[in-house]
Amino acid sequence: MAVFHLSAQEGPLRLSLEQAQQMAVERNRTLENSSLDVQIAQAGRWQAIASMLPQVNASGTYNDMFGYRMNFGGMSIALPSSASVGVTASVALSGAQVLNAAISKISQQMSDITAHQTEQTVVSQVKTLYYSALVAQQTLDLLRNNLDEVRRLYNFSQQSVDVGAAEQVSADQLMVQVASAQTAISSAENSLEMVYNSLRIQLDLDSSVQIELTDSLDDLLDIDAALAMMNQQFNLDNNYNYQLLKKNVELAKKQISLNRWSLAPTVSLAYQYSAKHNFGEGMDMTPPNTMNIMVNVPLFSSLSNAKKIKSAQLSYQKQLNTLAETENSLEVQYRQLCYNLQNAHERYLNQKQAVEVNKRVFDNIARKYEQGYSSALEMTNTSTTLINSQSSYVQAVLEFVNAEIELDKLLNN
Repeated sequence: MAVFHLSAQEGPLRLSLEQAQQMAVERNRTLENSSLDVQIAQAGRWQAIASMLPQVNASGTYNDMFGYRMNFGGMSIALPSSASVGVTASVALSGAQVLNAAISKISQQMSDITAHQTEQTVVSQVKTLYYSALVAQQTLDLLRNNLDEVRRLYNFSQQSVDVGAAEQVSADQLMVQVASAQTAISSAENSLEMVYNSLRIQLDLDSSVQIELTDSLDDLLDIDAALAMMNQQFNLDNNYNYQLLKKNVELAKKQISLNRWSLAPTVSLAYQYSAKHNFGEGMDMTPPNTMNIMVNVPLFSSLSNAKKIKSAQLSYQKQLNTLAETENSLEVQYRQLCYNLQNAHERYLNQKQAVEVNKRVFDNIARKYEQGYSSALEMTNTSTTLINSQSSYVQAVLEFVNAEIELDKLLNN
């Protein structure tokens, strides 16, 4: 998978949220590794199946005795050079092999679930980063608007000082406010760039690629749809963690049977065809057709197999306990995430209203300041209050979005 390169001349990479998520699915390295794990598990399953199928091998040999003659009862017998070919077909079957194939199938299913879980995580991370970038950009826009307004009032105050209508200390107070706003903007710009860098990593993009988000926060923020999830029935079987735990229980149960089959006989069958040719006089004592049937029956293992079975049974019980505990914890987690989403929604509404109120107060104090009815200190305090409320508002938006994403992951919609 090649790193995506985009030169400055080509312009920024414009992405909607859906496009960003699709790009992450196609290009994310972690997700690619999960896909490879699925293929590895599939190969392992076929290896287990192949061990129960007939195996055929061919062989060929050439022997040269260099004219050697063997004395046998006063007779001199020549040992001629010879060549032989052979074909062997064999098959071995036991209950353990059948169970190994079943276990490898479970492992493949677990790899597939893990791959889907990884995809869900990557898509959720991209969504979080996308929203974070929009929220950071909105914070930056608010700070810049505040800076423009405070700078305008500072210029007005300085002009009043120049004509002797106001004291220098009033202008100085607003100048400090301008400097604070500029510092806040620099910090917000740095935070926004950090979010974009994290997004580039998820999308496997070169660091020089400029990203432009085409969806707005208002377009993506669907309050009603998010709150509707609280009324959705929680189906445990849709949760990937729960699916993996159920597979672990199934795997532990198969391990009990596998250890029990270690006490059962193993049957193997082999057929061999051989053809030999002597380059000269000599005896050929090699039979052309041979068949072997072998039954291996374990008789005594000093309780080793019994202890393995007991250990597998205890591991199975542990997995059952873990599954039951997880069922309870997921139900509790669902209720907690619903509570978190409800709280985040209430805070979002409160902070949104606070911004509207503080903006009206700021505009009112600004007009009074220009008319000489309020002081620079009042102006500074009102500006600080507005900035704090705006910061709390965008943080409330991000908390609401994060709460929505976490609940959506749990429900696996």
